[in-house]
Amino acid sequence: MKMFFKIGFALLFVSIAFSLPVYYFWYKPKFKVIKHSFDKPIKKSSEEFARLKANVLSLKKYIAANHYNSKICFLADMKIPSGRNRFFVYDLQRDSVLLSGLVAHGSCDNGFQMEAVFSNKINSGCSCLGKFKIGNSYNGRFGLAYTLYGLDSSNSNAHERTIVLHSYECIPDLETYPLPVCNSRGCPMVSSAFLQKLKSYLKKSDKPILLKIYR
Repeated sequence: MKMFFKIGFALLFVSIAFSLPVYYFWYKPKFKVIKHSFDKPIKKSSEEFARLKANVLSLKKYIAANHYNSKICFLADMKIPSGRNRFFVYDLQRDSVLLSGLVAHGSCDNGFQMEAVFSNKINSGCSCLGKFKIGNSYNGRFGLAYTLYGLDSSNSNAHERTIVLHSYECIPDLETYPLPVCNSRGCPMVSSAFLQKLKSYLKKSDKPILLKIYR
């Protein structure tokens, strides 16, 4: 019996000794959180920047014709993985990104959705694409939230679906890539600290600010 315990203890020791370097050299580096602040710049040579500029150009034309805030707009690139900053506050006058943060996409009520799937259907639980007018703030189920009004055929049911801009505790302040962040039920869901940053722009704006969600 003593011999049995000695052999078992030796095997346990060997297993732990083997696991520690495996954890350190493979698991830990692969899944570590990448620390970035909200002012992380987007590389001008990247595909993400090219998509951003193309969508900014179309927004400028829409804003000029419809009297929205011509200084600031918000954009969310759902082609970027959810663990990377993909919600942008854009300075339309200086053509530069002011802030960037994490934003969740919808689960489509199908467990966990790694990549964003889009739908305008009521009760779909999916994200929807297009331009949104950001309306008034209110205190809802998740605290501070902003009403969103869909301006395109691809998001015309946003208000009826209660698709709103809000925060939730499962969205961190820092990038987690390659790990994804949690899903929403279709809302562009950000961290509490990032929402406070967005609030500062929304509060001082005398005209509605546009949000565009694209891929």
